[in-house]
Amino acid sequence: MSAHTIDSAELAVGDIVAERTVHLTRESLVRYAGASGDFNPIHYRDDVAASVGLPGVLAHGMLTMGLAVETVVPWLGDAGRILDYGVRFTRPVVVDPDAGADVGIRAKVITIDDDAITIELSVTAADTAVLGKARLRARRG
Repeated sequence: MSAHTIDSAELAVGDIVAERTVHLTRESLVRYAGASGDFNPIHYRDDVAASVGLPGVLAHGMLTMGLAVETVVPWLGDAGRILDYGVRFTRPVVVDPDAGADVGIRAKVITIDDDAITIELSVTAADTAVLGKARLRARRG
């Protein structure tokens, strides 16, 4: 994808400004647990996940949320431009012990005004939306 700036004159509502797929493995979850301090066993033990009725070991919600927003940062050029960011968790990302999980992220411009731009983040795993109402507002200029 070519680099755009947030001040680009040709920027329009509907433009896809960033897109990527991130492959998560169980090792990814262990590394994130170490960095975040979230050692809930549903993120690394199949038996515990099953005992609480989950379909398998789940990626941390905040990991999924972080991957989504990080997708847009190179396009913004500076994470300091982010004014606000929020999501609703709709479905978990199940990380298979062998195959892992692919998380697809697409960032689309939904509003542009004089001071800010709003970006909708579509985040999917196994062809299912895992975040809802994922929106980011960033300062222009």
